[in-house]
Amino acid sequence: MNTLTPDARSVSSGFKVDISRGERIGRVSSEWFSRPDDERFLSLTELYDTVRSRADRAHARTIESAAIRVEATRDNAERLELLVPGQRQPIAPTHWSYGQLCSLVGAPSTYMRQLPAPLAAINLQHGLLNHRAELVKTLEMDDGRLELRAVTGPEYGRIWDHELVSAVMKIAGNGTGDTIWKVPGVLDWVTMTHNPFVDITKDTTTLYASDRDVFVFLVDDTHPIEAGRLPNGEPDLYFRGFYAWNSEVGSKTLGIASFYLRAVCANRNIWGSENFEEITIRHSKFAADRFAHEAAPALTSFANSSPASFVAGIKAARERIVAHDDEDRGTFLRRRGFSKSETGKIIDTVLSEEGRPPESIFDFVQGITALARDKTNQDTRLELEGKAKKLLESAS
Repeated sequence: MNTLTPDARSVSSGFKVDISRGERIGRVSSEWFSRPDDERFLSLTELYDTVRSRADRAHARTIESAAIRVEATRDNAERLELLVPGQRQPIAPTHWSYGQLCSLVGAPSTYMRQLPAPLAAINLQHGLLNHRAELVKTLEMDDGRLELRAVTGPEYGRIWDHELVSAVMKIAGNGTGDTIWKVPGVLDWVTMTHNPFVDITKDTTTLYASDRDVFVFLVDDTHPIEAGRLPNGEPDLYFRGFYAWNSEVGSKTLGIASFYLRAVCANRNIWGSENFEEITIRHSKFAADRFAHEAAPALTSFANSSPASFVAGIKAARERIVAHDDEDRGTFLRRRGFSKSETGKIIDTVLSEEGRPPESIFDFVQGITALARDKTNQDTRLELEGKAKKLLESAS
């Protein structure tokens, strides 16, 4: 294993990478495309302060659904408000919590939003009075006016967004370079080099939060890891990276994904990834305990772990020769469930990119992942990526 340092290699021009290998991950790019400026943050400190502040102004409680009163607001008949036990003032549902409320009583939210507020209130009131679960858990916030941020079942196990950000800060500091973990740099498509040092702006940041979720993507891209050589003799370089997400109001699970990657481009696509691992936690009754005893330690473990096992696995896959001729290659792939057409494409891809037909497990893995990248159907792509991962793990 050879872990390079910034002093050992000039980083002013970046690190030369080969993104034709491995998998492309578009999850972060999807976040980058969809986030408005007010959901983009320039440091973990800024992000934490925002999500912690809203948590400090919120409180959760469990109440009887039949005790909730729904009516049109007096000053705006097109909006709804809720009257709940223990609150003297009415509470305004957010767009998200209104959808949750409709879902709880079995009403289609899209249709309900089209109804006049008084009529929608009557339908919701009927649903709450006949709600079989009888109890609901609300998350209310005083932000100048009372606001209903979420309404869930009574067994909902909330993990606060600031708890996830705090766990990330324990390993990544501010996320801007005060530790090895930072907002990623950018791939230069002309020179095919990944430059780890770019200004963190609203356009380049990978730290996001909205009123319903938080998402963080960080890398260690100043310490490239060499795992073998490319056909031209240059080192095959990787970086470590992870992203994490959560929604304290129930719009998504909590999750942490770790992987090795070769580059991140300007629109935040992850290129050349290998060894993707993911942990997800549903917001069920014991979610907070699972986060404390499973997810947070896993994040710390990955951050502090040595890449030795990853490099050893890549080396073993490169050295394990499984095919010596065309018949061997075809038999090897067909035994693993690939069709005649897929087999031909995998072999041709490796021949085109490596200048020789596939021989090692690593060769076949690269051909399979290249085939997966061309698939527009997500299920098909994930199935192929799963086969590639299983094959790579078999070499260890």
